[in-house]
Order: sequence, then structure tokens, then C-alpha cells
Amino acid sequence: MTRAAVVIPARYGSTRLEGKPILPKIKAATGKHLIQHVYERAMKAGLANRVIVATDDDRIFRAVKDFGGDAMMTRSDHRSGSDRIAEVAAGLAEEIIVNVQGDEPEVAPEMIDQVIDLLAGDPAASMSTLAHPIRAESELRDPASVKVVVDNRGYAMYFSRSPIPHVRGADEFVSASPLAHLKHIGMYAYRREFLLGYADLPRAPIEDAEKLEQLRALCAGHKIKVGVTQHRVIGIDTDADVEDFLANWKSAMSRRDERAR
Repeated sequence: MTRAAVVIPARYGSTRLEGKPILPKIKAATGKHLIQHVYERAMKAGLANRVIVATDDDRIFRAVKDFGGDAMMTRSDHRSGSDRIAEVAAGLAEEIIVNVQGDEPEVAPEMIDQVIDLLAGDPAASMSTLAHPIRAESELRDPASVKVVVDNRGYAMYFSRSPIPHVRGADEFVSASPLAHLKHIGMYAYRREFLLGYADLPRAPIEDAEKLEQLRALCAGHKIKVGVTQHRVIGIDTDADVEDFLANWKSAMSRRDERAR
């Protein structure tokens, strides 16, 4: 069976929520740091034999070690999460490396298994990723919501912050379109050898225009396999996101307690 490792990049600095991976408010309310919630979810993936937090901050490193997790220190000058993951991957033996975002504590382990299975089953693909159907007009038109169009074989044709595909003559894309508009989920599986050379690929003009790093791989001719999932993952970027996560966590704990009675 193809061996796979999950690497979770975690930075302390954030323009909107500094110290996010070890935010005291989440630890106080749930007994666990945000990064521990993500880590424990990833550990439940059946196809990953290892989970590692990649960080350049000693506070995050110590927090992961304190809860018994695996962490590696990386350089502080990486331009992207994939570069940080590549530094860790250089010392790993696994054939597939999965990038799981460190601010998505509700990530489903099944999603990690799906993205690994997609890449392991398609030798032509250099990467794999996920998307879910868009059901709201606001989500389709939101530039922060990245859309993807795939071909008949499940390979990504293009990623964009604009509503794609455009439906000519339709005022409401979602309701009028016969197509399934897809929102990209920022989880990737890479072949290790591809990942190690990813940062050396030439930057593409459309990458700079859209501010989407995955377009670099497409412009260089690499195939990205896209799997569709019904799971929806919400990242934590603001104080409001923190409150939503804590509300969801308390609700989940209440349901668990009711089942235990």
C-alpha cells in the first residue's frame, strides 16, 4: 500500500488572528489548542501512517509536544505552506505528502483518506485536492471562495476567485445552471518527488493575478486530480470564526453526553 504522511503547517504570525494555532481562548473553552483539534482529526485518517506539525515557532512546537504530537521545526523564511511542507518532506520516506490546513479543526478524516486515495490511484496526477458543490449564490460570487472547473476525467482545468464556469444568459448561476459549480477545498496530496521541486517551478502570470499557488502547477503542465466531497470545512481566521467553532464544539459535546446517558 502507498505510504502517506500528513503535514500540518502552523505559523504563529497571522494578520487577522495572531497565535491562532495555540489561541488561549480555544484551549480554555475546550481543553485543547486549535492545532491539537486538527492533529487529532488527522490522526483518525486510515490511510495516513504519520501526522506531523511543521512550524517555525518554538511555542507551537512545545504545545504539540506537550499533547504527545509529532512536530518538526522549519525555517522561518518560507513564502508558502507548501514550501514549509517540502522542507519536512525532504526528510520523510513516504511517497505521498498531504497538506492539511492548521486552522480547520472540523476537517473530516474521510477527506484526508479521499485525497490520498485519489493520488495513489492515478499515476498521471502530480497532486490531488478536493471540492464541494456550491449551493449559495453568495458563495459562488465571493472572491475568498475559490472555484474550480474539472474535465471529464476529474482533472482540474482552472481555479479562480471569479464565478466559473460562467453561464451565459443566466442571472442566477446556481439555480439556472445545469452545471455543478464547485468550491475548492485547500487540502492537497502531493507526490513527494513533485513536492520537492514544486517551489522551483516558474511563477505563472495567472498565479500572480489570482493569487492562487496551484495555478503554477497547471501552467507547468502538471495534472491535479479533484475529488468531490459533501464535507464542508471552515477555517478559523477571525474572532467570529472562533465563536462559531466553540458553539459547534459545545453542541457536539452535548450530543455526545446525551448519547452516553
